[in-house]
Amino acid sequence: MPSVLPIDTPSLGDRSYLVHDGRVAFVVDPQRDIDRVLGLAAAHDVRITHVFETHVHNDYVTGGYALARRTGAAYHLNADDPVTFDRVPTSDGDVITVGDTMTVKVIATPGHTHTHLSYALSEAGRPVAVFSGGSLLYGSVGRPDLLGPAHTQDLVHHQYASAHKLASVLPGDAGVYPTHGFGSFCSATQSAATASTIAQEKLVNPALTRDEQTFVDELLAGLDAWPAYYAHMAPANSAGPTAPDLRAPEQADAEQIRKRLADGEWVVDLRNRVAFAAGHVAGTLNFGLDGSFATYLGWLIPWGTPITLLADTADQIAEAQRELVRIGIDRPAAQATGDPTGWSGDGDLATYPRATFADLARVRHHRPVVILDTRRNLEAAEARIDGAVHLPLHDLPRRLDEIPDGEVWVHCAAGYRASIAASLLARAGRQVVAVDDDFGHARGAGLPVVS
Repeated sequence: MPSVLPIDTPSLGDRSYLVHDGRVAFVVDPQRDIDRVLGLAAAHDVRITHVFETHVHNDYVTGGYALARRTGAAYHLNADDPVTFDRVPTSDGDVITVGDTMTVKVIATPGHTHTHLSYALSEAGRPVAVFSGGSLLYGSVGRPDLLGPAHTQDLVHHQYASAHKLASVLPGDAGVYPTHGFGSFCSATQSAATASTIAQEKLVNPALTRDEQTFVDELLAGLDAWPAYYAHMAPANSAGPTAPDLRAPEQADAEQIRKRLADGEWVVDLRNRVAFAAGHVAGTLNFGLDGSFATYLGWLIPWGTPITLLADTADQIAEAQRELVRIGIDRPAAQATGDPTGWSGDGDLATYPRATFADLARVRHHRPVVILDTRRNLEAAEARIDGAVHLPLHDLPRRLDEIPDGEVWVHCAAGYRASIAASLLARAGRQVVAVDDDFGHARGAGLPVVS
């Protein structure tokens, strides 16, 4: 069987694939930073001849167009997608030969988008794998609501039909290789699975085990908000995005950092939340590289706002740049490395306390505090602290004035989002305590948790 090599992007919850026969290769749904793909092809001494796109992506900027131009590969995209660049228009039923032994059959699988395609890989005439993009995922399917409410009802029924189509035309031992479903907000639900087959999905996937109406009702009831930057991804992908510029941004000194803050730009501290709370430049925001950095930064930032990155090392700046180009934030305005004392020009550093849910339970007996829950709506609906103010993190920047006066104890599910929220609140001049704890500990700490 041809070798299928996943290229994981854990921060966005996606996978790309390089598939080769030892001589030539094709790539499915490459991310924007194509140097990873080129490096993998070089390591296996194979030549990339074809690039396949399952759909015009909503959650990241594709590297498909740039990779095809770089390698001379044929770039396959649905013939019905209204793109502005040359590609090989691809339609349901097409069969593409790759090398001497591999064939790829195009299967129309609408549902995640109207023009979504899957690609079935065959060897010696027998299907051995399907690259299902945002159609059939591990234990789930891709979201049907990203094109807006006017399309959701049609797409969710298409998604059900497409899952059944794949299950009926492919053998049970065919491997399933989705693009989404590893933490991506493009997935309707999440699964811990890292591999599967058509036969396995027939046993566990709700699209294949529920009747259609039950599937539709359950899927739609489980959908929550998706990142705001998604609105910019499809237009970027339809225009044929170029390869990213990953050169280091210009250096900023303390005076420049102060000016950028005064001008309303975003100065983002990439350190972990413990280090940030212990001392940071006043007005900076904490999006740690140890969490879903690009997802939440892209979700919250007013699109187009200049960004300055602060980190311990140049390698961390480079890592952040790579994360950002994947969602179309191409060039940070500036960067600085070192420590917050240097970034502040030896001025006083801002701090705020970190605490646990047990600390919160004790404090409530002594003085009134505001409890701010920054989890998403479905999380809060499952269980919440009675009396807490619930504002999902993605709504916080535009709803800060809804938070009651007083000391704010802010929490999420595990601490990462609470730190982002705490930095936003501190920038707004609020007295804040970041609850750096697992929400599962709240009830045991004696807090009144209700459903």
